Amino acid sequence: MPITVLVVDDQELMRAGLRMVLGAHPDIEVVGEADNGANAIARARELRPDVVLMDVRMPVTDGVTATARIIESGCGSRVLVMTTFDLDEHALGALRAGASGFLLKDTPPEDLISAIRSVAAGDAVVSPKVTKRLLDRLIAEDPAAGRDPGVLEVLTAREREVLEHIAAGRSNAEIAGELFLSEATVKTHVGRVLTKLGLRDRVQAVVLAYETGLVRPGSA
Repeated sequence: MPITVLVVDDQELMRAGLRMVLGAHPDIEVVGEADNGANAIARARELRPDVVLMDVRMPVTDGVTATARIIESGCGSRVLVMTTFDLDEHALGALRAGASGFLLKDTPPEDLISAIRSVAAGDAVVSPKVTKRLLDRLIAEDPAAGRDPGVLEVLTAREREVLEHIAAGRSNAEIAGELFLSEATVKTHVGRVLTKLGLRDRVQAVVLAYETGLVRPGSA
């Protein structure tokens, strides 16, 4: 079965370009389009696509609100945000709302296709290091923003340590080297961190690590 995609962007030319790029791949099918967040919510509930390609700055309803409502609806769609700027606070808002990651709109077509396939398979595609840069800037601007660090009490000391390394953008192999563990052991720890904290992926783990103060801007 092909990966079904809903394309959401307020610019008709952008939607047409994305449809053309995605249509060249037999394992991907564009099942619908939407020109604003409100229509995206309705179309996602109707079509239940595997992946929603979501613009963030749109009229009527923005992409952050639309992302949150799509995730909350339980339709099963995963959201991949597309933005013009790599330090876009709206993109961070979408990640907090449950998006599986974001890409820049000038991403090469082959990288976009790879990202869609990864998201459809349940992975996150945004680099944690990019998320870290967003969080560094935004938390520095608003130190009051955050969450109760008590949510981390469910983690063991080793799991907290692993979370710190995830927040630094390190891969399982890099964490294994830092902690003198096998990659399989690190993978187990990462899985437990995500499960205990109720997180979908590593990107949300990075966000939570900053919001709880486990990692401070510029420290990772």
